[in-house]
Amino acid sequence: MPDGTTATESMRAAIIAALPRLRRFCHAMASSPADGDDLMQSTVEKALTHCDQFRAGSRVDSWMYRIAQNLHIDRSRATRRRGTVVPVEDAYDLVGDDGRATVESRSELAAAQHALSTVPEDQRAAFVLVVVEGLSYKEAAEALEVPIGTIMSRIARARGRIERALGGDIGALQ
Repeated sequence: MPDGTTATESMRAAIIAALPRLRRFCHAMASSPADGDDLMQSTVEKALTHCDQFRAGSRVDSWMYRIAQNLHIDRSRATRRRGTVVPVEDAYDLVGDDGRATVESRSELAAAQHALSTVPEDQRAAFVLVVVEGLSYKEAAEALEVPIGTIMSRIARARGRIERALGGDIGALQ
């Protein structure tokens, strides 16, 4: 490269630049912030170890969104097969409601996050990429490797589902 940087250094810089958007995407896809951080870490690890599979001319962030979505789908399938495991020590703490969780559930943000969590994964991914991350329909279609009409349909269905979950108040998401 003319400026003295290698292709690997350029790729790593592009990955680092995409981290804030990737983190929001992973958190939206996962069931908890901790799971979102785990998903993000796995995505970055996979991207760094498979830099050679990146297609020149593609967007690094779109490539990473796709990796994150595939990892999330794989983990969801594995969890469904295995079920949820709760350590015995943690079962004793399940007596009552957590006061902090109760307060958070009353906030508009918690309501919006809950509404978003009710949206099927394919619709949620499209919605987050376009509405939260600001990608165009075309960019989201490329990132998820689906036709642009599919993106439009998924977003419309996601918006409807979110609006119903919020009791007709989609303004809580804005």
